[in-house]
Amino acid sequence: MVEVKFYDNVDDELLRFAVIISKSKGKWVFCKHRERDTYEIPGGHREEKETILETAKRELREETGAIDFEIKPICIYSVKGKTKVNKSMEDESFGMLFLADITSFGELNNEIEKVILVENLVDNWTYPLIQPKLIEEVKQRGYL
Repeated sequence: MVEVKFYDNVDDELLRFAVIISKSKGKWVFCKHRERDTYEIPGGHREEKETILETAKRELREETGAIDFEIKPICIYSVKGKTKVNKSMEDESFGMLFLADITSFGELNNEIEKVILVENLVDNWTYPLIQPKLIEEVKQRGYL
């Protein structure tokens, strides 16, 4: 079982991921990786010497082709339990959750097959135990 928790602050060194809930012209923005049949919220791993905001901006550009956008941090999240990243049920990984409004798009990263803009949330999530909870948290905090 995977548990998702939310925090206002943790040590910056713990932040390994950035996830960016994105909208464009009032529609949800989701991306589809070439190797999967599911959709996901843009995001990814923090690289060495990168701030978590730099990670979020880079991942948003790479995974959606976003050129012009506004982005802001919402909160910190963690995922506890066995996942591709966490090796055991006791492991907990941390990331920063962002919200972005994209006004223009360019080219996609090679690993992303397509980006969709939709009125309603997708049903076929890549991470169904995590990503819907992230969106719900942003809604509960009054950002959506």
